[in-house]
Amino acid sequence: MPKSKGAASKSDDTKKVNTSLRLERKTLKALKTRAIEDDTSVQKIMEKLVEGYLKKAGAKTS
Repeated sequence: MPKSKGAASKSDDTKKVNTSLRLERKTLKALKTRAIEDDTSVQKIMEKLVEGYLKKAGAKTS
């Protein structure tokens, strides 16, 4: 059964999409270990890093 597109659906700006990222094995292992230590996820760490980068990059061009 298809999902309904009612009021509970997310806007296009807040929908999550998949991507892939190639990292060295030791880097990914360290990242996963740090995520566990910080009680978070690799996804959340990457989102924060990318958002910070984009804010910084935006500030330079403004």
